[in-house]
Amino acid sequence: MNRNVTGWLLLLPAAILLVTFTHYPALGTLYHSLFSTPKAGRASVWVGLDNYRAMAADPVFWQSLQNNLLFALGTIPTSMALALAMALLVNGKLRGRAFLRLSYFTPTILPMIAVANIWLFFYTPGYGLLEQITGLLGLPSHNWLGSRETALGCLVVVTVWKEAGFFMIFYLAALQSLSPQLGEAAALMGAGPWYFFRRVTFPLLMPTTLFVLVNAVINSFRLVDHIVVMTKGGPDNTTALLLYYIYDVGFKFWDQAYAAALTLVLLVILAAVTLGQFLLLDRRVHYQ
Repeated sequence: MNRNVTGWLLLLPAAILLVTFTHYPALGTLYHSLFSTPKAGRASVWVGLDNYRAMAADPVFWQSLQNNLLFALGTIPTSMALALAMALLVNGKLRGRAFLRLSYFTPTILPMIAVANIWLFFYTPGYGLLEQITGLLGLPSHNWLGSRETALGCLVVVTVWKEAGFFMIFYLAALQSLSPQLGEAAALMGAGPWYFFRRVTFPLLMPTTLFVLVNAVINSFRLVDHIVVMTKGGPDNTTALLLYYIYDVGFKFWDQAYAAALTLVLLVILAAVTLGQFLLLDRRVHYQ
């Protein structure tokens, strides 16, 4: 009995934080999404599912959701693959390994607004760094952030550059925890580097891969800073991701009830995707 009480007391601080900052806000969001936004001289009234019906007929919402899915498909596999490749490189024996690790990790510690402004200079038409490079190659000038064809892709590049170094740290820690005896045994049996990576290293990295995947999915749906600085959702809502649209609705148009409904849909999407990841990858995860 005392053990049970002790266990619950040890869990109590974490449970209080979880309820206060996760469960209570989620329930509050659901509650507010069922009411109208209060205006001057008009109190909030019950509207039921009207906000969700408005969402179903909102073309900007569907455009933002489509943009977010394309953004996730562009950033998640690319940043994870690049992070794993960098971790494998800096985990080996090579000169300047510490400097290389620092170089890979530096974008992660930079403030997001600073990163957005750096890349804003790179993409500036006429005199930006990218324009100077394409000019040397004889290519015509292009408005990278002002074109519907390239604006979202430019944000994908910035996000991959920012996140790959962060994910690399987790892969590097996992690689360093693997026993060197595995490599020695594989070498004695004549296994090549690629075969050893595919059959031994990567399966043992699956717990880290699952953790990184969940974080990459969440990150792909919470980007706001770069959009505010670089594109403001344009051109023509091409770079308006779902969280940025929620920010616009809630703080620019001041429709808090509709923003609450959008937020709840975002939470449901993230919960469903995360649950699907755990269910699909559970059998592939091997713990030492």
